[in-house]
Amino acid sequence: MFLRTSKCLKYLYLDDEIICNQLVFENLYENTTVTSIDLYHEYNLNDGFKSKAIDALVKILYKHSTLTSLKLISILLGIKGMKILLEALYKNTALSSLNLRFIGTEEGKMLAKFLCKNTTLISLSLCENSRGSMIYNKLGLEGGKALADALCKNNTLKELKLQYNDLGSEVGKALADALCKNIALTSLYLGFNYLGLEGGKALADALCKNTTLISLDLRDNYLESEGGKALADALCKNNTLKYLDLIHNNLESEVGKALADALCKNTALTSLNLLSNNLGPEGGKALADALCKNTTLTSLDLGNNFLGPEGGKALANALCKNVSLKNLNIKSNEIGTEGGKALEDSLRKQTTLTYLNLRLNNIAFKIKSNNQCIEILQ
Repeated sequence: MFLRTSKCLKYLYLDDEIICNQLVFENLYENTTVTSIDLYHEYNLNDGFKSKAIDALVKILYKHSTLTSLKLISILLGIKGMKILLEALYKNTALSSLNLRFIGTEEGKMLAKFLCKNTTLISLSLCENSRGSMIYNKLGLEGGKALADALCKNNTLKELKLQYNDLGSEVGKALADALCKNIALTSLYLGFNYLGLEGGKALADALCKNTTLISLDLRDNYLESEGGKALADALCKNNTLKYLDLIHNNLESEVGKALADALCKNTALTSLNLLSNNLGPEGGKALADALCKNTTLTSLDLGNNFLGPEGGKALANALCKNVSLKNLNIKSNEIGTEGGKALEDSLRKQTTLTYLNLRLNNIAFKIKSNNQCIEILQ
């Protein structure tokens, strides 16, 4: 009764057997306020439950004009289930956000075909890290290429999440080609996909041409030094990208220097994540020098990069001159007491930083700041 008559309910989370409760879906079918449905089960539904859940969802999608977000993170659709779902979505004109798990190559190709015609979907997520468990989809080469081709035709999708899909360098190149043609996508998440340096270089070339992408996640993709340098060069030319994630790509000090040079020229990037890239003291010092000149970066993550005391002192000097940085992570960098003293001196003068992570740096005293607004983790 509540579902059928409620005039305020917008988000609905359904768990366990509730998913297939006939009364729940009958009332939801009549509801006109719910805009978001999240179906979750701790374990993948058995075939009986899955069939009932899909049938119920399809009926809702055929009728529901207010539902804009659908999250199915416990239903292994398979080819048959995907076909049934997409048949409903072809006729639905309201859904703008879709989140699916357990997607294989064939299902990926079916979704790609759908994207070529769909004009309402804004966000598509084919990955999930839910409740602490990593779920690997298997779009692979064929599924990934099909989605890349779809991006060349689709002009409404703004966010695409493809982490953990075993895409490889060839799909990286295909997506790069799509970015040269697509004028709608603003956020692309490609973490943990074995793109390699060739995939990284192709995406870097695309960034030199693309003018709409705002956020790019390339974490854990084996980009190495060559791929990292190509991305640094791209940042010297690109003036739209704001968020770049390069966590754990073994970039090393030379890429740190290249990125530092890019930060002296780029005026768009506001967030750069370089966690765990073995940048070393030289890479750290180069980035610190760049911070003395850059006026747009607000968040920088240099955690676990072996910066050492010299890197710590260079960053301390940069903080005295930088006027834009608000969040800085230099956790686990062997900065030591000497680097810690330099940082404390800089914090007596610095007024813009609001968050500083100094944990695991062997600093033998507690750093204090005159800035009452800053949060220091140590």
